[in-house]
This record gives sequence, structure tokens and C-alpha cells, in this order.
Amino acid sequence: MRSAGVTVRTMSRGDVDQVIEWAAEEGWNPGLGDAVPFHAADPAGFLIAEADDGQPAAAVSVVRYGEDLGFLGLYIARPEYRGRGYGMAVWRAGMERLAGRTVGLDGVVAQQDNYRKSGFVLAHRNVRYQGTVPATGAPEGLTDLAAVPFDRLLAYDRPLFGAPRAAFLSAWTGMPGVVGLAAAGVAGSLGGYAVARPCRVGWKIGPLFADDAENADKLFRGLCAAIPGGEQVILDVPEPNREAMALAARYGLAPVFETARMYAGPPPGLDLGRIFGITSFELG
Repeated sequence: MRSAGVTVRTMSRGDVDQVIEWAAEEGWNPGLGDAVPFHAADPAGFLIAEADDGQPAAAVSVVRYGEDLGFLGLYIARPEYRGRGYGMAVWRAGMERLAGRTVGLDGVVAQQDNYRKSGFVLAHRNVRYQGTVPATGAPEGLTDLAAVPFDRLLAYDRPLFGAPRAAFLSAWTGMPGVVGLAAAGVAGSLGGYAVARPCRVGWKIGPLFADDAENADKLFRGLCAAIPGGEQVILDVPEPNREAMALAARYGLAPVFETARMYAGPPPGLDLGRIFGITSFELG
């Protein structure tokens, strides 16, 4: 496709690897295996703008979830191509792909005004907490996430994410090296689940979804018990969830960064009180 005189095309699987390397160079600290679940979520949802010399110049992910939701992320222009229209071209192509849907993004606060001009409205801040967690034993009452029937996991996840994401979740929880745990709820129901994945630096926990602060605490401690000692632990918390912020502080994590969760279109009705850690800034 052409956008503002620039060639924009769908990324190959190899292109996704390359763009995640760009993200690492920008200091975003992606997970070691992120490319596989990212691409699995929506293989046509990753766009790249090519410069006149045929080199990739800018990229964006515009992943469709279900019938009504899209999420925009991985919006990067290579430093040597900035200010030449490639970023805007891939942005316009991406928004065209998500036309008719509510579109979410997690953007740096400095870009809020620019996103507002494109119709995005602030929903809440996300605060990244990071630090080294003191050694802790695994609490009782947790189950390996792989033992939870996948349909039950999907049913629990959907209202907390806002749309079905079966392909992504299957690949996300199945990445090499990840740790996934589930907590029991009332009468044998699922009361929460959480995933930790190794990153360029440390481990990111996300999602961390739980019915209450007690289960969230259990899941967090269980994951930290499985993470090698001395490694940095990173948790991205929606600011309205004060119990989540208290959990992070209780285990010695400190705020290091924040993003603005914004939506163009009606926002999904998420219960932020049960979202103790979002999945990723790139795909929601």
C-alpha cells in the first residue's frame, strides 16, 4: 500500500524480530521471546514503512482483537529517518487498518498531546515498578498455569483484557522460559493468573490478574520465588489500582517510568481493581 507517497507493507515474521531489536535499542527492554506471541496475535497487524532506498524506516503494530478492539504499539521510526514523514505514513496506514474499532495504546506521557490530536483520550496512567525482590518462598495454593484448561483461562482473561485473544495467549503462556501460575477462587473457580517472562534486563510480570489483593500477592510471590535470585523484577501497574501499587512497594519495587493508556473510541469497561499488572505496553 501507499501512504503519503511512502510504501507501507505488512511485516514478515523476520521483520518483527528486527523491529523488536529496534525497541531494545530504544531502551524498551522487550522479552526474549516476544516476537512469537506478538506475531501470532495478528500476523497481518504489523506494518513497516520503507524509505526511498528500500530500507525499513518506521514501524507500528496494529493488532485486531475480536470484532471491536484494536491496540496500537511498537510505533518506532529509525533515528536516521525521523522527520521525513515515514512515521506519519505508517501511523496513518495503521489507523486505517483499525478503522471502526476502539483503539487503545500505551504512550509516553510526552506524546499525549499528539495522540489527542488523533482522537485519543486519556483513560489512566500506568506506572512501571522495578527492583530486586528479597528471596521469598513459594506460597501454597498455586497451580502451574499449564494445568488450567485453556478455555477456563480464556474465559477469565477476556473481561479483564476487553476482547478475546486466544492465539496471543496460547503463544504468550507457551514461550520458552516463562513461568505461569494460577490461583484458586471461590468454589474451585479460577481466582487469578500471572505470567513472568525473561527480558533483556530482568523479568517482566504480566499479566497479573486476580480477583483480590490476597491472590495477587500470592501470585506475585510465587513468580518471584521462581525467578533467579538477584534479577530485576518489573511490574506495569494501572495507577487507579491502589492495592497493586501497594503490592509493588511492599516488595521493594520503585516507580521508574510511566505511560498514558489512551483510547480512540468507547473504552472497554475493564475492572482495573482486578488488573494488578498489564500484559505489555506494546500489545495491551
